[in-house]
Amino acid sequence: MSNANSQAVARYQNNFLKEVEERVEDGHWVKMCMQCGVCAGSCPLGNAWEHSPQKIFMMIRAGKREEVLTSDSMWMCTSCYNCIVRCPRQLPITHIMHGLAHYSNRLGMVPKGQPTQEIAKIFWNNLVKTGRVNELKFSLSMYFKDGFVQGIKNALAMQSIGLGLVKAGRLNPMELFGGHKCKDSGAIQKMIAKAREIEDRRHAAS
Repeated sequence: MSNANSQAVARYQNNFLKEVEERVEDGHWVKMCMQCGVCAGSCPLGNAWEHSPQKIFMMIRAGKREEVLTSDSMWMCTSCYNCIVRCPRQLPITHIMHGLAHYSNRLGMVPKGQPTQEIAKIFWNNLVKTGRVNELKFSLSMYFKDGFVQGIKNALAMQSIGLGLVKAGRLNPMELFGGHKCKDSGAIQKMIAKAREIEDRRHAAS
């Protein structure tokens, strides 16, 4: 083997694939993908992916770091788990895709304006305060995420649905003033703080 080929093999073996194996949830499974395409064929959003899971895995093995981590493909996953159920090698594909999305977010490489990331942030910020989602505040945050004027337009467009939810008892206007919450929100905050501490320590070690 020539020196140039040896260097190419070394890069292939040691760069992005190794990074994913060490820093992405269940990333060590990526090298087990046999490129059968069952995951893409099983996904209800398969025709909407920029890169299907098996293509993402091949790109990782090919060292296409920026192309993978700036893709919005990982954010397309809805956690239906069809891919995991049908994968002939039982790869935890859903977990890997979410792990890649989380890693991309941590590195600040998510495409600007990626809608799923924005929704995830709004959902988390809503949930983390009391341990339960305040549905009315979550809905309003979604309506107004693109500014006040657009928020008014969104709210007016959805008013018939909103009124229907209120009448059915599925949306309580009083949630604006607090809403339902876990009994011990302080304990929730301690658990979250501990989880962040563990994650920060794990990332520092890697």
